[in-house]
Amino acid sequence: MTDPTTPYPAQQPIPPYAPPAYGGYPAGPKYNVLAIVSFVSSLVGVLLIPVIGQIVGIITGHISLGQLKRSGENGRGLALAGTIIGWVSLGLAILGIILFFALFLPAFILSMSQYGG
Repeated sequence: MTDPTTPYPAQQPIPPYAPPAYGGYPAGPKYNVLAIVSFVSSLVGVLLIPVIGQIVGIITGHISLGQLKRSGENGRGLALAGTIIGWVSLGLAILGIILFFALFLPAFILSMSQYGG
């Protein structure tokens, strides 16, 4: 009970602060490293190094998806995104190369034949 002469109820003593036994903050969810590598390398393939980055993104994405089925780690979305970005951008790059040669090679051959080359 509280003493009617004190305006506040009695408080329990505050225990001294002790840091958690694990050393600080709780560990966040663990992401599969290959899923991150797949996503980043596919983006690098689109922006900087066209074919090599896309192939690395595709291969690491497929390996990562296999690992994620067994391990239960996080990162499935990153692995899927890396694989999809890699395949789509590689397909568009190959299509662009084919269209380039289909459109400009005949024009080049025609111009060379007109000028006696």
